[in-house]
Amino acid sequence: MKRKFHGLYYFRLISTVVILLSVSLSFATIYSVDQWTQSMLHPKRIPVTGDWLRKEEILYQEITLTTKDGISLAAWYTPPENGAVILVAHGYNDNRPENIYAMLAGNGYGVLAWDFRAHGESGGEISTLGSLEQLDVEAALEYALLQKSVERVGAWGGSMGAATILLTAVRRPEIEAVVADSAFASLEIVLRKSMPYDFLFPLVAASGEYHAGVDLRKISPVSEIEKISPRAVFIIDGWDGSAKAASFPYLLYNAANEPKEIWTEAGIPHLGMLANNPKKYQRQVINFFNQYLLGE
Repeated sequence: MKRKFHGLYYFRLISTVVILLSVSLSFATIYSVDQWTQSMLHPKRIPVTGDWLRKEEILYQEITLTTKDGISLAAWYTPPENGAVILVAHGYNDNRPENIYAMLAGNGYGVLAWDFRAHGESGGEISTLGSLEQLDVEAALEYALLQKSVERVGAWGGSMGAATILLTAVRRPEIEAVVADSAFASLEIVLRKSMPYDFLFPLVAASGEYHAGVDLRKISPVSEIEKISPRAVFIIDGWDGSAKAASFPYLLYNAANEPKEIWTEAGIPHLGMLANNPKKYQRQVINFFNQYLLGE
């Protein structure tokens, strides 16, 4: 009888320890996922300088855009010489790309570039990686449409900015031509590939929805890009890293309807096509906008 009592005691003790460890591990996992998600929603702020534009003697105005949900966005604007303005949308953890700005303005295009919410010098505390950022694009678009010198509007986006531009262009036909450099096809694919274990993704999605107020799984340019037609889309990406692993550029290109173009090169990293061959990049992008915005 005494031996049976001892056996029951140790069984209950071991069961209690296992339960406590399981609960502790669960709480630790949830806490870690929550902290990781919050770090994603709060990108590092990188202030702009304007040094490149001054070096290239590009004249620009410092303006402030206001989104429909009340966020103030720091922006630059250069009026067009040819009647067409290009909206320039940067990527996650970045700011206004001065090299792209100078390239477009140097070829007679008007340019409107801004820091997305929670980036650079703009207001806002949370980045939603392409969801609420569509309101930022719309604020820029509304400003551009009010300018007397603007007759046509195109857009260039990089990474998160490219995905956001694609999603916004679906709803806003005023954006007549889109260059998407290193866009992800679906944020869900990006997040899943960054997870060490598949079971963590639902926790990340739930945490993101709780803190950001949006469903990160719905940020999916590949599901919407076909609706941009008959306006033109130009997909640019290096065939390396996550773009190659997930076939992002070809997923987007195959999902898009005509007119569409694609340019990829092996071994080029994320957002690396411009640095790899600046002259070809300028020629390709300017020719695209010349054709679909100016009819040349």
